[in-house]
Amino acid sequence: MSQIFTKILLIGLRTKLFHIVLLAIFLTNGNTAVFSQDLKQKDSIKLNKSSLPLPENTLNITTKNDSVKEETTTKKDTVVKKKGALEGIVKRKAKDYERVDQRTKQMTLYNEAELYYTDIQLKSGIIVVDYDNNEVYAGRIKDSLGNYTQSPIFTQGSNVIEPDSIRFNFKTKKALVWNSRTKQGDLNIKSEISKRENDSVYFLKNARITTSKNIEDPEYYFLVSKVKFVPNKKVVVGGTNLVIQDVPTPLFLPFAYFPMTDESTSGFIMPTPGQSNQQGYFLQNGGYYFALSDYYDLAILGDYYTNGSYGLRFESSYAKRYKFNGRMNFRFEHNIQGEKGFPDYARSKQYNIQWSHSQDAKASANSRFSASVNLGSSQYFRQSVNVANIGSSLNNNLSSSVSYSHTFQTVPQVNFSLAATHNQNTNTELINMTLPTLQASVDRIFPFAPKDGVKKGFFKNINFQYNLRGENRITTADSLFFKPQMFRDAKSGFQHSIPLSTNFKVFKYFSVSTSANYNEVWTFNTIDKYYSAAQNKIITEDVKGFDAFRTYNFAANIGTTIYGTFNFGEDKKIQAIRHVMRPGISYNYTPAFDQYYDTYAIDATGNNMDNFTRFESGLFGTPGNDYASSVGLSLSNTFEAKVRDKDSKKDEPKKVMLLNNLNLATSYNLAADSLALAPLRISGGTQLFKQKMNVNFATTLDPYAIDNSGKRIETFNIDNGGSLFRMTSANMTINYSFSSNDLAKDNKETTTQTESQTALNGGRNDDLFGTGADLSDSRQSLFNKKDKEGEDSNDEWYNTKLPWDLRLAYSVTYNNTNRQSEISNNSLMASGNIELAPRWKVGFSSGYDFKQRGVTFTQFRFERDLESWRMSFNWVPYGPNAYWGFFIGISSSVLSDIKWEKRQIPDRVFR
Repeated sequence: MSQIFTKILLIGLRTKLFHIVLLAIFLTNGNTAVFSQDLKQKDSIKLNKSSLPLPENTLNITTKNDSVKEETTTKKDTVVKKKGALEGIVKRKAKDYERVDQRTKQMTLYNEAELYYTDIQLKSGIIVVDYDNNEVYAGRIKDSLGNYTQSPIFTQGSNVIEPDSIRFNFKTKKALVWNSRTKQGDLNIKSEISKRENDSVYFLKNARITTSKNIEDPEYYFLVSKVKFVPNKKVVVGGTNLVIQDVPTPLFLPFAYFPMTDESTSGFIMPTPGQSNQQGYFLQNGGYYFALSDYYDLAILGDYYTNGSYGLRFESSYAKRYKFNGRMNFRFEHNIQGEKGFPDYARSKQYNIQWSHSQDAKASANSRFSASVNLGSSQYFRQSVNVANIGSSLNNNLSSSVSYSHTFQTVPQVNFSLAATHNQNTNTELINMTLPTLQASVDRIFPFAPKDGVKKGFFKNINFQYNLRGENRITTADSLFFKPQMFRDAKSGFQHSIPLSTNFKVFKYFSVSTSANYNEVWTFNTIDKYYSAAQNKIITEDVKGFDAFRTYNFAANIGTTIYGTFNFGEDKKIQAIRHVMRPGISYNYTPAFDQYYDTYAIDATGNNMDNFTRFESGLFGTPGNDYASSVGLSLSNTFEAKVRDKDSKKDEPKKVMLLNNLNLATSYNLAADSLALAPLRISGGTQLFKQKMNVNFATTLDPYAIDNSGKRIETFNIDNGGSLFRMTSANMTINYSFSSNDLAKDNKETTTQTESQTALNGGRNDDLFGTGADLSDSRQSLFNKKDKEGEDSNDEWYNTKLPWDLRLAYSVTYNNTNRQSEISNNSLMASGNIELAPRWKVGFSSGYDFKQRGVTFTQFRFERDLESWRMSFNWVPYGPNAYWGFFIGISSSVLSDIKWEKRQIPDRVFR
């Protein structure tokens, strides 16, 4: 009986065929060899008879009709099986159809074809897999109008390539890409032909490299004949030509290197050349950037001038998420003016240290550390040749604070803080520092309060607390800063205070509060005064050693609130006016502590004596030598109106504030033998024009007359032939800020004010005194505007609407303390910006001093946003801070060295 042989045939299944082919095409990481898989239950196998012999030792089958014992033997495979290459689920879809052609050995996905495998995504109009030639093709398709649509988009991880078509050989793992488009950081790259060598290396031909967002029609690009591209690492190019608006420029580079990484990288910072009238030619802001870690960095910048002047700057930023962030700047300049041997020769050394540190609220619930440091030479911002910032140079004060605070969650709660402070007057060059300041306090304790916590009445509201303050204060000059003499003049002391207070109501509507305060001061620095006959003058000696004094005082006040409404009718424009008054009467008592006072002779006779206390010039004041008992009167008022709102759909009136506050205050000294009535102080403020205009005013009215020498006398002014009060001083300030958005019906607040470098230097945060020019990075905008990405892009010219903003600040001061009746200050400041056309901005800052009859500091700003480029011109036409600077360059930090900058810095006078 002849043997029966069978042939096992595998029918081509779309699902399994696609998986096998896709494996070799899109596995860019790992092994790309193809291995068989176990068939699932749903797969079918068809058996057919055949005369073809089976390979030996594969499968033997014997029938029972041959009376031969059935046996099936299978030899073990000696070849080690390799691990399957599929590492994830493969997904695919197409809108129109998926087709497999067995004759051409091709699979086609048509219209909105998509493939997904691990981190690989391929989207295209058509995807064709040629598994006979080990190739895959993806390209565009035509729409009903004959236009090509659905360009391929190949994504692997964070790398995205958008070509017109792509051809890939999964056996050699190489690919050819036509008109590929990819983005690496800020760089957009489009190449005519791209060759994929392996997973990490690409070669490009006739490529365009640009930072423009419009990669199809960029306003500029670098045309490169050959490119080696390693994603997320580097771009190395050959001959490079800069093309602007499709016009080649003479700028040509034989080669270029662009580091591409998501992390910060170290590198050189190119300096800016220029010329100064006093220092000669210079190179400014050149140096090196150190990317030390993901949490902090360091930039070292330097300046050099041909006359020998130089400057150094160290800038560092640091941050840790949910913990803290901050930055530090150290600047030093050694400036030389003139030539040795000439009268105008001068040398100047200036420095400035800035440190800001803030702690995240989530970092710690009970402790906090913060720092805001701005110290250095008093004349730094006025004499620095690398700072053009009038707002900082006009500032007369530099201040710093570094503090640590901790709260102990005890009962009662205890608060503790340790701080170091610094205050510096840049005009007098006097510095006051506390190194350190210690403060501790115990939370309020209510000894008579019930356990249920309800406190009503005089006794239940009695409370007290304990406060401790210790200081080590240093007063020195700028020239002695951090020198030994600075620490020898330090003064130390402690202040203990225990305030005791309570509050209650009387007659239902009157609130009464009383307080008594005990104060004890410990000091380690006292003085002694005596007359020296040998020197014929009064000698004041410092005495070292522990000493203390104790004082106390008492205060009480009573107040209430009175409401009044004047109705005019609902048919009126102003329906009602509401007036709120808060009158108050206070009493203060302080005894005389003359036990802490001594006498000394003021001349050689010894008959003329004067009093002094050894605690003079103490850290926490001196004990009073005069008995004080005074009554104070105060009245605060607010006025608001209810106005019919024509824009309201519900016919509801709106509230308009007429006067935010109108305050009157005076006092009467019961212990004084003359001039007991204090001047009447009136102050107020309001906001007008939808709270765009702030108006504040104040005046002082004196009821007493003055004699011919200007001294107050015990005669009322009305009895001396004058009015009831004599106005001794008055001042008013008006600030008005508005823009074109305020005139629109549906205007919305879109601008946010951020702290500028001028404000960090101690100046104003607005641009009334001009906008500071950061000479180390001119890519930053001169205008305080939103980020360009948040603005609406409009390339068309404006017809009638021009975006603009304007700020006005008016200040006037009147002085009549000695019948001079003069305006001591009267000035108007203005600043504004206008967008003449899309991406064309013009701004100014100026003012007029009516007292001096002259124009104040003036600055003009011009800026052109060239999309990927930025052009600006900053001009101060006259004055000691005359300056101009022109800049044009690429905005992106990747190509920040491609720029042209020219400026004329102000001529400084060094001393």
